[in-house]
Amino acid sequence: MITRKSQREIEKMQAAGDVLVKCHKEIAKIIKPGITTMEIDAFVEKFLAEQGATPEQKGFSGYPYATCASINDEICHGFPREEQLVEGDIVTIDMVVNLNGGLADSAWTYKVGNLDEKGEKLLDVTKQSLYKGIEQAQPGNRIGDIGHAIQTYAEGEGFSVVRDFTGHGIGPTLHEEPHIPHFGLPNKGTRLKEGMVITIEPMINEGGWQSKMDSNNWTARTVDQGRSAQYEHTVVITKDGPMVTTEQD
Repeated sequence: MITRKSQREIEKMQAAGDVLVKCHKEIAKIIKPGITTMEIDAFVEKFLAEQGATPEQKGFSGYPYATCASINDEICHGFPREEQLVEGDIVTIDMVVNLNGGLADSAWTYKVGNLDEKGEKLLDVTKQSLYKGIEQAQPGNRIGDIGHAIQTYAEGEGFSVVRDFTGHGIGPTLHEEPHIPHFGLPNKGTRLKEGMVITIEPMINEGGWQSKMDSNNWTARTVDQGRSAQYEHTVVITKDGPMVTTEQD
């Protein structure tokens, strides 16, 4: 069932988004060669506690960490680990913040030190594809309009769009209807209505779109070992257009 959120619920989700944005900005300051994603995870847990918030995905279906930390060819749901990040890595930090029952979900792919030209383009195209999708998050549009905008842009730039993982509705629980594919046909799928809150979170690969699952049954990675990037926002459908609760200035 798709729920439409009240103004009070949206305000709580915006407050959670404000905390999440602050956390991502702090992460950006500490990511550098030599840090581990386990250290980043511990930082996030401490930061959220200081803000009176909790990491919503910790314990979700048994997931053990405050963040997902996906490196290079990992598409999503990478486990934080003790391996040091090195110059030229890319790492996606994905987290969901719960503040007084309001939820916010956002992922950003960070470069570690200097990045090669193709990696820079991958990050730029992934971020731009997210905003292409957000532009279509208008009342009266359909879910397919979002996916089509993302797919045509990313593929036009020479990259591929992951098929196996989608965005989703959010609030008051983490994963709600509807699913938001990042590929598809325009004017297809569920119609977007004012008060719906969704995540748009394209995962873009430099090689093929196909994924495989690690033995931990959480982490997905590219079959061809090409790098993958992801950017994600939580978006409210309003009569005035999309409102992003996790926007970084």
